[in-house]
Amino acid sequence: MKMSKNFYIYLSVWILSVTMVCFPLLAAEKEIKIGVLYPLSGAAATIGRDLQRAAEFTAENLVNNKNPNVDVLMSKWGGIPNLGGAKIKLIFADHRAEPDRGADLAKRLILDDKVVGLMGAYHSSVTKTVSAVAERYGIPMINDSSTSPDLTRRGFKWFWRTTPHDEYFNKDLFELLKGLTEGKVKGVKTVPKDQIKNMTYACENTEWGSSVAKSLEAFAKEYGFSFSKGILYDSKAPDLTSEAQAIVAAKPDCMLFASYLSDSILMIRTLKGMRASPRLLWGQNAGFEMADFTKTLGADTNGVLTRTVFIAKIAKVKRVAGQINDLYKKKYGDDLTGATGRSVVGVQTWAYVLNRAGSTDPKVIQKACNEIDIPGYELVMPWEGIKFDATGQNIKGRGLIGQYQWKEGKVELEIIYPFDLATANMIYPFPGWK
Repeated sequence: MKMSKNFYIYLSVWILSVTMVCFPLLAAEKEIKIGVLYPLSGAAATIGRDLQRAAEFTAENLVNNKNPNVDVLMSKWGGIPNLGGAKIKLIFADHRAEPDRGADLAKRLILDDKVVGLMGAYHSSVTKTVSAVAERYGIPMINDSSTSPDLTRRGFKWFWRTTPHDEYFNKDLFELLKGLTEGKVKGVKTVPKDQIKNMTYACENTEWGSSVAKSLEAFAKEYGFSFSKGILYDSKAPDLTSEAQAIVAAKPDCMLFASYLSDSILMIRTLKGMRASPRLLWGQNAGFEMADFTKTLGADTNGVLTRTVFIAKIAKVKRVAGQINDLYKKKYGDDLTGATGRSVVGVQTWAYVLNRAGSTDPKVIQKACNEIDIPGYELVMPWEGIKFDATGQNIKGRGLIGQYQWKEGKVELEIIYPFDLATANMIYPFPGWK
């Protein structure tokens, strides 16, 4: 009897041990860790925090918890179905817009935090170093927000980019200019080409800004436009007077910019003080599409164009975009922008990739990234979907060009291009400042 009693005690302990190993306690839900690198402090902290909350919003409201108010498949999941309902856990790291720091943080996320993949990093210069670390360790990185074309031209096997890059966006600009000369722009009569032919640009001197400048010059030549002045400036400069003076002195028809938030605001204020009067003023996303750009400048943004990938008024033609934007605005008080919208898509893509993989094994995730084809109706963006080519570039994205218009005491961002999506007449020429 004593041996029998001990046998049953040992058997019970063994069964309990096996059960705990094979079937974790229900209270301890399985989590899938994704490392997300954004600039959460320093000069770009405002955009970094916006990107962070957009990513958190998506994980919470579209992936980890069911949401019957959004008509996308993942909002019905309540976790990743093919991973037993596992939740996505985003682990954020602050790279402060410093490439070397970004690389160190990526290594820490991989080795110490044991993330299954990476996302980020907004600044193309930081994404360049972070993705090199991911490549070295064979860890998947889905880039949601960096637009330097060269990032997907390095032959990397562990890097995928959901957003269109700058060559897509710059081509959109010149298609808009071409449309002006052909009478295709809503509310604008045909504009003679010689009224918009002379151009200038001022781009911040980083991986991103310099690649924008190079691309603009190439497209200008292709479309028959010319630059009388081009400047690469220090984005940390406390004063842009000399740069603005050089641009104004060239007497351009079109002023083009690639600037982050602080310098985009500084440039507009400086040009206003000089009473600059171009026919067209365009910003290459970044600072020009941040919520704080219009909050700070108000009516001074009237007539300014910005390239982007998301404008709230896209809800007029895409219901899901409106549903997701309404949830975001209810929580944070702001509409999604092109930048924050790309964070939403980044997390959406990670969720669909993980579900397709049904595994956290890096090679299985790599295969899923290479094979994924997410239909456009599942995304907040007005895209055909997400499908990566052999370089890791999404070939189904598209850009928008919006224009800030001052209406009844507030700024509205209207869609100007593509022409078939236009939500308002374009203000042309640029009205200048009072």
